[in-house]
Amino acid sequence: MSRTASFTCAALVAAVIQVLCVSWNLSAAEPEAKRFFPPDASDMPAYTLPDVLTTIDGRETSTADAWTAVRRPQVLELFRKHVYGRVPATAYQKSFQVVRQDRNAMGGTATLKQVDVTVTAAAKSLTIHLALFIPNQAPKPVPTFLLICNRGPENIDPTRQTKSEFWPAEEVVARGYGIAAFHNADVDPDKHDGFRDGIHGILDGDKREPDAWGTIAAWAWGASRCMDYFETDPDVARDQVAVIGHSRGGKTALWAGAEDQRFALVCSNDSGCGGAALSRRQNQQKETVAKINKSFPHWFNDHFKTYGGREESLPVDQHMLVALIAPRAVCVGSAEQDLWADPRGEFLSVVHAEPVYRLFGRQGLGANSEMPAIGESLHGDGMHYHIREGKHNLTLFDWKCYLDFADREFRKVK
Repeated sequence: MSRTASFTCAALVAAVIQVLCVSWNLSAAEPEAKRFFPPDASDMPAYTLPDVLTTIDGRETSTADAWTAVRRPQVLELFRKHVYGRVPATAYQKSFQVVRQDRNAMGGTATLKQVDVTVTAAAKSLTIHLALFIPNQAPKPVPTFLLICNRGPENIDPTRQTKSEFWPAEEVVARGYGIAAFHNADVDPDKHDGFRDGIHGILDGDKREPDAWGTIAAWAWGASRCMDYFETDPDVARDQVAVIGHSRGGKTALWAGAEDQRFALVCSNDSGCGGAALSRRQNQQKETVAKINKSFPHWFNDHFKTYGGREESLPVDQHMLVALIAPRAVCVGSAEQDLWADPRGEFLSVVHAEPVYRLFGRQGLGANSEMPAIGESLHGDGMHYHIREGKHNLTLFDWKCYLDFADREFRKVK
């Protein structure tokens, strides 16, 4: 058979296949159908959220000034009293020491600074070991991500002998961002030790009140001490620092952003109950106020423990925590299989925090009131949400979503 005859035969076969595909409604180029998070099961009871804009005395908050002067302080105080606790007024001193600097880190692409952030009160001291990479080729100062690491220190290895998607320093530096991290145990141990160790043992008085700060509030306080250092480092853009955490670290990042308005971007990854997920949503698959306080009695204050099984009595819910970030930017990320963290409840917190963003002229997620498809992101105005496939984890996919949104916020990239 000649080459011409061979090509003619092949073309004829292709044409027949094309006709059959059309008649059978088949197409190799047809995109895969999108997958969405399933709707709530029938065992989800109805609930009513507290109105984020209604003040304690029943007045409507209608302007940004009124939110800033009246309603925001009220909401912040409600969370201190009923959920996270308040930082004691104990005076302390702080100091910063760059104990190691390597200008040729990551094969010359970054400068590594290892910084001791030391806090002292009444002859007791505590040191937070902060690792910071600054991209060498990026114009200074650089926007910077601070990870509150709630996993083993090998996940934030400054030597880079051990690398983890949990803290993908090379990828973040390649995007032109600084990336820093500290281990939460440097601030306070993640155990119910009677609040004798860590920063509690330094700043707490003789008696702890029911609204005394828990461990999550202590970790958030530690993130702010790292922010204190960033304000002294000319390589860090102090007005473009993002705080990020996963799981209990995500709860911490949200509270850090609520308490400390110097953080320009707050990223909460799979933070669940006591984080981004609404407490009033109840079903058998998700963590609840009762469950979390039984498993981790040291995370929150004593008042929060009394709301187990009666979440409707809480004067706040987590959409109000997200609203405390406004008008600064907030990101919430979920995972499809992480039902314990209630992905839909995390998404709804973002949606119901939007009215506060609108007071400041920011549209939030805008018309996007439905969850995105699995593996997709909603980049809004001051607000971001994504849900990926997989389990409870902080992955490179999550980081990419947060970096893409940071580009929009910090660099005005569409």
